Amino acid sequence: MYRCASPALPRRRSMMATAASTALFALVAAFGGLAAVTTPSTAEAQIVPGHRYFPQRALRGELIVGVAPDVKLNGKAARLAPGARIRNTVDQLATPGSLYDQKVTVLYTADINGLIMDVWVLNEVELANKSWPTTPDQASKLVFDQASQVWRKP
Repeated sequence: MYRCASPALPRRRSMMATAASTALFALVAAFGGLAAVTTPSTAEAQIVPGHRYFPQRALRGELIVGVAPDVKLNGKAARLAPGARIRNTVDQLATPGSLYDQKVTVLYTADINGLIMDVWVLNEVELANKSWPTTPDQASKLVFDQASQVWRKP
């Protein structure tokens, strides 16, 4: 036996949902249809690699990723730090597995324990800047211009 009357709340929700969907359809129609709202333009869909800004303490090297966290940096065994970030050529996060057994030119930073913390895989524009130091000793003998991202002799 059903003793309780049905609450009015479900009816209100259906009325609010109908009003909200009507408002959404009116908004979509005002902007030229659903395709115009959901489809990115050609300029948004294409990513053009350019020059990124790197920290002064970053060094250049050749990286081969093995089974994470083990890597080879400039031919020597090294390890990725816990929480290490690898950025691909268009500055998106990449997993170590996506670079497995590939030799890539990178800029990297190391933490105080010598573990590799941040890695940027270089694109064609950044590969042209060959003046980036490969060791901390080389970096100490050069002057870094942050705005142009160029290392120069003092």
